[in-house]
Amino acid sequence: MEYTSGAASWRKALRRLVAGLLPRRPRQRRPGWSIGVPLIAAAAGLLFTTTATTAGGTILREDRRPQLAELIEDRRAQVAANEERAATLRKEVESRTADLAGSDEPIREQQERATASLSTAGFTELTGQGMTVELDDAPRLSNPPEGASNDDLVVHQGDVQAVVNALWAGGAEAMSIMNVRVLATSAVRCVGNTLLLHGRVYSPPFKIVAIGDPAALRQALAASEGVRWFRDAVDNYQLGYNEVPGTVTVPAFEDSTTLRSATVPQ
Repeated sequence: MEYTSGAASWRKALRRLVAGLLPRRPRQRRPGWSIGVPLIAAAAGLLFTTTATTAGGTILREDRRPQLAELIEDRRAQVAANEERAATLRKEVESRTADLAGSDEPIREQQERATASLSTAGFTELTGQGMTVELDDAPRLSNPPEGASNDDLVVHQGDVQAVVNALWAGGAEAMSIMNVRVLATSAVRCVGNTLLLHGRVYSPPFKIVAIGDPAALRQALAASEGVRWFRDAVDNYQLGYNEVPGTVTVPAFEDSTTLRSATVPQ
């Protein structure tokens, strides 16, 4: 059977339908199927034509996951390119501001004031004694612990926040998560079992680095209730937890510093 889409197939289907519905000579009794067949043919023609129009020359049941993965990679490449361009423009602005400061006293004063605050604000790389903490999901086991759910076997947002808060409480001077500088405006969020930080997604193991007195940082971690809960889960569900004191480096903050809102102090 040859199938054609468009107006031609509709005309054929309608002609068959009309021919089947027209009255015949009285001597011929029309069986029931003589009316049903044209109706079925018309419905089939309508279905085929609608399917062909909807498909538009493509396979309706085609697996779209490869296209989705490709789209995600394209967007990541675009974001990386935009971030690189933004970094170049920021350096150009800084260079031109420095040139202008050589001949403009007010600009030079403000630039010196901003430079003095860079370290405190987190815009310079720091190295010193500190602590590295690593959190990881439980390994994939053929026989997981009895009574354990999927939620019991992964690191959660609250677990990362408990470690971060304990390190700040222990006197950390600077901190990074997954080699990204943590500022006062940083928010630790989890999407599934991945970490969302400054618009980027990271997979476990989650590495947290803090500069400060190692003994004080370790004591603060031991005193944190949230950290103790996670370490209990380490024993029960084979989650990963590791503390390593020593000399660490925390990178400078490199993302955008554009203010979205601000208030004038009274």
